[in-house]
Amino acid sequence: MSGPLSHIKVLDLSRIMAGPWAGQIFADLGADVIKVERKGVGDDTRGWGPPYLKTSDGEDTAESGYYLSVNRGKRSIEVDFSKESDQKLVRALAKRSDIVLENFKVGTLDRYGLGYDDLKAINPGIIYCSITGFGLDGPRKDQVAYDFMIQAMGGLMSVTGERDGVAGGGPQKVGVPIVDIMTGMYSTIGVLAALARRNETGEGERVDVGMLDVSVSMLANQAMNFLVSGATPTRKGNKHPNIQPQDVFAVADGHIVLAVGNDDQFRRFAGVIGKPELADDPNFATNVARVRNLDVLHPMISEIFLARTLDQWTKDLGAANVPCGPINTIPRVFEDEQVKHRKMLRTLKHPLVDELPQVVSPMNFANAPLDFDRPPPLLGEHTKQILAEIGWDEGESQ
Repeated sequence: MSGPLSHIKVLDLSRIMAGPWAGQIFADLGADVIKVERKGVGDDTRGWGPPYLKTSDGEDTAESGYYLSVNRGKRSIEVDFSKESDQKLVRALAKRSDIVLENFKVGTLDRYGLGYDDLKAINPGIIYCSITGFGLDGPRKDQVAYDFMIQAMGGLMSVTGERDGVAGGGPQKVGVPIVDIMTGMYSTIGVLAALARRNETGEGERVDVGMLDVSVSMLANQAMNFLVSGATPTRKGNKHPNIQPQDVFAVADGHIVLAVGNDDQFRRFAGVIGKPELADDPNFATNVARVRNLDVLHPMISEIFLARTLDQWTKDLGAANVPCGPINTIPRVFEDEQVKHRKMLRTLKHPLVDELPQVVSPMNFANAPLDFDRPPPLLGEHTKQILAEIGWDEGESQ
């Protein structure tokens, strides 16, 4: 393995999305990530289909698309946490690891002698990251959480979706499990910070990341809008709450996203649409004025956009360096020339198929390039290999 973390060993006890997302980031960065899965069952997401990976004959395998999206680069070993011998095995793996990722209910791993204090006793430098719905303390700490419910509880859905009173109005979740993904990202950042500190002090760390905390932190400008004004942010559909004009507009043959971000861009935009005088009109010359007078500006722009096709608008606005773009379907995303150039879609050889598609890491390193050579593992695929590496008697885990 190459990559900037090729010297790091990760024991990934997590499943579903948030923890495995963090584990996949570490694997992409070159770390040796051992995915510990429940014997005979594996990660819950293995059963979250259809769709499933298909063989060349068109038959479904047991590998779901969901599972395949978050476990690239790892090695899989099966264990039974209820067996003392397997608990001993996990401790042996933890002793030689730099990082442990886990997302069990609070206190679960302590019952098996696999909690932070247990592993710290045998590996003082361990970085132990606990990913939960609500954190390790507080009145909700024992409750189970999923991305959808946290998008609701954390306020994200209150500002996502079309406004009430119009067609399709009402709260909406984001189209990907964004809280899970961001929880994995924050967990990765926390662990990397702990690793950097360990390099200076030699001391390990316990990192505590709760999904609700992450969702609250993601409110960003919407939270601050409320905190400085006292006004509750509401759903505005595709309209940006602070910057205008930013919205989806119908054109002659489809829809375009316009994302004017400052007054200079608006001046160029006004020229492209044949209304250069708008840039000097006190009602529209500044962003503050445009936000306050959007009820006049928006209908005017909407009518003008209908006069040209999507290709014409993207060409004309692009030539003037006005941010805009088509709303691509997922297939069209992978047809985009920039996406192709950046090689975001790769294929890996898989035990069940010759070519497994994978959307790879967006990080690029000049001096420690990333390799994408190891596909998401089959359940227990590397059990024998890993046991041999640590000199473990395979009979002890039968």
